Amino acid sequence: MCVCSSGCSRGPSPLTMGLQDTLPVAAAFTETINAYFKGADPSKCVVKISGEMVLSFPAGITRHFASHPTQPILTFCISNYSRLEQVLPNPQLLCCDSITDSVDTKEFWVNMPNLMSHLKRVAEQKPQATYYNVDMIKYQVSTEGIQSTPLNLAVSWRGDLTNTDLRIDYKYNTEAMTAPVPLHNIQFLVPVDGGMAKLQAMIPPATWNPEQQTIQWKIPRVGALLGRFQMIEGPCKPSQLAVQFSSEGCTLSGCDIQLVGTGYRLSLIKKRFAAGKYLADN
Repeated sequence: MCVCSSGCSRGPSPLTMGLQDTLPVAAAFTETINAYFKGADPSKCVVKISGEMVLSFPAGITRHFASHPTQPILTFCISNYSRLEQVLPNPQLLCCDSITDSVDTKEFWVNMPNLMSHLKRVAEQKPQATYYNVDMIKYQVSTEGIQSTPLNLAVSWRGDLTNTDLRIDYKYNTEAMTAPVPLHNIQFLVPVDGGMAKLQAMIPPATWNPEQQTIQWKIPRVGALLGRFQMIEGPCKPSQLAVQFSSEGCTLSGCDIQLVGTGYRLSLIKKRFAAGKYLADN
């Protein structure tokens, strides 16, 4: 399931209208982590995690609503709610009590007339869509500094007029996730100025792309990336490291969704998180 701001998607979907008494609903949690690391001092790490929860409905649900205008209220609970801050439910579609139902769970219910009207408008605008995505909740996640980052970083630059050494220490941090999952598509990108004449060493062995001025490593869980550059116009000025990665099957908040009552069923729950501005300085 793809999440898009336009509120609809095309392509294959597990959201199909069957002969069951319940209507299928899919949910997706997507979170972005921004982090800044300064040297090797963990106390200077600044972290911000934001997220959103989207519900998806099959295109056929609009015809069902048209022929069955009186529908049970769609109600759901978000677990691990105590990890969330600055929660912003969709004001047109969601209602909730001002007090949390329990220590770690929050219940929401949908304004069904508004949902029916919204889905009808989307169906008229995008008649070829097979399912419709609806933004339900946006939120921030409470963090505990570097302990909340799935990939810990430390960058060190050393050099003179002719040589520059770059060291990037990294560590996969399972404690940042309730259910540890692999990080995919990890990229380390750092500019190197000073007129590099020669790449003297790379540990572990890496691929150097002279056209894009990038180095690509295949990395294990924990370790260090080392690069030594011979400069023409040194010394090299230390620059900022930017890292990208993504992960499927888990969120950093650990939140989950469960439907309450009858009339609907969860056909799919997708969870993912990715790096936003994930930066490190010397």
